[in-house]
Amino acid sequence: MKGIVTILQAATLALLACGALADGKVVPREFTIEENAPGGLKGLIDPKAKIEVLGDRYGLTEGGVWIDDADGGHLLFADLISNVIYRWDRKNGTTVFLENAGYTGDDLYKAGTQTLRGRMHVLLIGPNGIALDPEGRLVWCAITDRKVVRLEKDGTRTVIADRYEGKRFSGPNDLAYRSDGMLYFTDTIWGMRGAREKGKESERELPFTGIFTVKDGKLAVALDDKALGAQPNGIAFSPDEKHLYANADFKNIMRYDVQPDGSLTNGKVFVPGEGSDGIKVDVKGNVYTTAGAGPGEVRITSPEGVRLATLKLPLSDKEPRAQVCTTNVAFGDADSKGLYIMACEVNFRVQMLVEGVRVKTKY
Repeated sequence: MKGIVTILQAATLALLACGALADGKVVPREFTIEENAPGGLKGLIDPKAKIEVLGDRYGLTEGGVWIDDADGGHLLFADLISNVIYRWDRKNGTTVFLENAGYTGDDLYKAGTQTLRGRMHVLLIGPNGIALDPEGRLVWCAITDRKVVRLEKDGTRTVIADRYEGKRFSGPNDLAYRSDGMLYFTDTIWGMRGAREKGKESERELPFTGIFTVKDGKLAVALDDKALGAQPNGIAFSPDEKHLYANADFKNIMRYDVQPDGSLTNGKVFVPGEGSDGIKVDVKGNVYTTAGAGPGEVRITSPEGVRLATLKLPLSDKEPRAQVCTTNVAFGDADSKGLYIMACEVNFRVQMLVEGVRVKTKY
C-alpha cells in the first residue's frame, strides 16, 4: 500500500505544480525555445519558430496520432475527461471521432482517476495512448475499461488485450508497435479508483504493473514493475527498433535493448531523475519527452543522452486557472515535421526541421 500511496501523492503534486510556484501563483511566460547544449538547435528547430494554437477548452488531452488523407491529413487525439477521441484538421477544426473511447460502463463511483486540472477536481475516464498498427488500424488504450482496443475498418471494436492469465489489467496507458506487428503496451493502476484506496487493494485482479507484448494473439510480460523499479507509463522505440524507451513512473527514463524475440534486456537509465508521460522519437534518434502534468515542456534529448533543447509552452495567470501541461506529442503533416503537442486544455503545433518517426498510412 505504501507504494500506491506514494504514486498517488506524486501525481497529485505534479498536477498542483503545473506552471506554478510553491504559493500556487502561476508565473506567466511566452513560448520559448531553450538550447541546452552547444549547437543543440542545429537541424532540429529554427530558434525563431512560432507556436500555433490548434484548439483550447479541452478536458485533458493525451495520445495523438497523425493520419494522412487527400485533404492534407488530420490529427486524432484522446481526451481523458471528455471520454472521446477527437479529430482535428485545418478545415473543420475539432470534431468528435469516437465516443466512449475510454469507458463504456456506467459505474463512475469506481471507474477512472479523480485528480486536479487547474483548480478543478475532475474525473479521468477517457482513453489514453493511441497508435496505428502496421496495417494502419487505430489502436488505443481504453484505460478505464482496462483494455487495449482496435478499431476495425467497418467501425467495430476488437479487444486486443484485457487480462493476463485470467486477471484483468488495472489500466493500460501507452503503446507502441514494432514494424513486425508486435505490440508493446504499459499497464498502470490508473484505470480504477479502488486500487488506490486503503483496504481496497484486493479489487485489483492483477497484482503487478508492467510492459506487456502481444504477437500473433499471444500475450506476454516483457517487464514487470519490479524489474522496471517503478510503474511504467510512456514508451517508444528508437528508429532502428533496437531500443525501447520507457518512463519509470516519473523517476527515470529507461532504455532497453530489444531482442529479436521481443524481450527487453540490459536496462539502463537514459535520463536520471526525470520521468516523462508520452515519449516519441525523430529519425535522428532524438527522444522527445513530456513533463506530464508538471510544467508545460517538451524536452529533446540526443540518443547519446545529451539534452539538446527544451520547448517551454506559454503560461497565463488569468482566471479561471487554465492547465497547460505536456502529456504527449505526435509528428504529423506530409513531411512529418509538424510537432503536435497535447497540453491538457490546449493543443499546439510547432514546426520542426527534422522528421519524426511515424506510421505513414491513410486510415
